[in-house]
Order: sequence, then C-alpha cells, then structure tokens
Amino acid sequence: MLSQDEAFARIRLLRSPNIGPVSYRQLLARFGNAAAAIEALPDLGSRGARSYRPAPRDAVEAEIAAVRRAGARYLFHDAPDYPALLGELESAPPILTWRGDLSLALRPCVAMVGARNASAAAVKLAREFASALAGEGFTVVSGLARGIDGAAHEGAFPATIGVIASGIDIAYPPQHAELQERIAGEGLLLAEQPPGTEPRGSHFPSRNRIIAALATGTLVVEAAPKSGSLITARLAGEAGREVMAIPGSPLDARSQGCNLLIREGAVLVQSPEDVIELLSGFDGTPRSSFRVASPVFDFEPEDLAGAEPADIASLLTSAPVAVDELIRQSGAGAASVQLSLMELEIAGQLERHAGGRVSVRG
Repeated sequence: MLSQDEAFARIRLLRSPNIGPVSYRQLLARFGNAAAAIEALPDLGSRGARSYRPAPRDAVEAEIAAVRRAGARYLFHDAPDYPALLGELESAPPILTWRGDLSLALRPCVAMVGARNASAAAVKLAREFASALAGEGFTVVSGLARGIDGAAHEGAFPATIGVIASGIDIAYPPQHAELQERIAGEGLLLAEQPPGTEPRGSHFPSRNRIIAALATGTLVVEAAPKSGSLITARLAGEAGREVMAIPGSPLDARSQGCNLLIREGAVLVQSPEDVIELLSGFDGTPRSSFRVASPVFDFEPEDLAGAEPADIASLLTSAPVAVDELIRQSGAGAASVQLSLMELEIAGQLERHAGGRVSVRG
C-alpha cells in the first residue's frame, strides 16, 4: 500500500515539467521513491537553458480535490488491480483516474474503433458485434467518439470501458455527455489527463495507445485511410496484439482504411465468431502480420542506479531514431543511454515517439 505522502509525491512527479511515462518510471527506479526523485529534478534538468522547478504542491492539492469532487479515484502503475496488459506497454500511463467498475479492465478485452462519420450499416454492425462479444465475456474498449465508438459502447453495456482524451470531469464530445456518465456508472471510465483538462489534438494518440494496450486485439469496423482508428490499429500492432478489420466496398472512402489494414496484414473478420475465435485462444503471438517489431535491448530501469550518462547528444536530430540504434552507434551500455535520454527529456530537449524512438524536441 502506498502512503499518502508517496501517492502525493508521485502525482507531483508526473505533473512536473517534461516528465513522461518513461522518465517517470526510470526516476522511480533510480531514486527509489517519488519524493527523492523530485528532490533530484532541478539538478537533472540542468541541461536546459532555464532553472527547473517541479510541479507546485498547491496545484497537486487542487487536482486531488477535483478528482474527489468528480467521484473518481487514482490508479497507480504498480497497484495490484492495474491492468496487466496495459502495464506491459513501455509508455503505460503511470497514473490513471477512474470511475466505475475497475474489474472490467481485468477481464479479456477487445478494442473496437472506427469512423466518426460512420455509415448507418457500420454503426448497426458495431453495435451487434459489441453485444455479441460482451455476451461471450469480453469487455469492449473504445474512445467515446461519435459513430463507431459510441455504437460499440452502447452494444456492450455494461461490459464496456471508455477511455477519454480529457480530464475525468470533462465530457467530450459534448453530445456524448450522457453516454459518458452512463459508462462511469455502469461500466468503467478511464482518463490519463488531470481533471479539468480539455482535450487537445496531442491527447488523442495518447488515448489511443491506452485503448490498444488494454485489449488483446483491436477491431476496426470502418475507417478512412488517415484516421485515428488506424493509429490505434498500428499501436496495437506495435504492442504485439491482434489487429482485425471488417472489409468494405472500395468505392466508399470510409472502408478504405479497413481494406488497407487487411492488405498490410490485419486479419479479415466478418462475424463476432471470427473475433472470438482469434482472441479466445490468444497466446501472445498474433495471427495478424500487421505489426512493427518492438526494439529489444538488455535493460532494466533498476540498472539506472549505478549508471553514468552516455554522450549521445550529437547522435540526435529532429528525425526520430530508435533507442536501440543509439545504443549500437554510441557503444555505451543500455542503462547509460537511457539515463542520458532521461536527463535530456527532463531538460526539455528530447521528444519520445511510438515504437521506442526519440528525437530532439522542436
């Protein structure tokens, strides 16, 4: 059990400037607890041009009060009821806020995503698929967007998880305010952003990674070629999960994304039974070939405790590069490279990307 002081320090650490999920975990591993990590932040951020200040205590106090007013609770990454599949993600959210039935996230999950401007046929199909999957014991995960997302939630009630790109107390889109409240009451509502946060464009890919990582597989019902649904599918592939798509007419732009996924290796499904067959026997090896191999290097966060930072600044540009490539080119150990990346990130000079890649910020 976390003490109140440590829980407070963890929230403060994550809300401090330039601290992301990866650096948060590395800081905890290096210093043993959040309070010690916060004490070290000003020195670690000294690579930046300005002095570094952690998040103010009064801002964290105000956040905790807002979470309580919303009827929500915090979930920390090392809590026993933190979803195991989500925890496998390198960039898993260190802290979530939630309302509802947390046990739904511990059941087998399937993500369902698709077009906001979905056709009537696709909306009906999504609702029917979700209902059938929920009837077989699956929890249906989606993002509360219009169209396919909303239909998936409605079909699966109460076995559904809504992952939102805003704070736990902000309804988005506004027309789904009633649906969001129903999910919080009957299903499970999850948010990574602090309460009071309005959704921004950068929040949606972050939300999508949570949707993909919670589930054993992601099903795309209808999607355009450059939609957020395809981002979710790619994130599922990077996480080593099953990627599935329902085919559609090549004459309909809303089906082109699904057809593209199938051409690139996603599994074609035509009925809920197809999805159930794929996911019921899932052993960690997707049948789908639609995935990007995750970088592999010998490193544990605990190794940071005795490491010295590597000199890798000259190897970084604005073009994202895989961390394992930096390790190879620098000739330094994985822990030393990771320590250097962490310090650059805290100083505001590093940006992290999907697939274990990094670049110079801005």
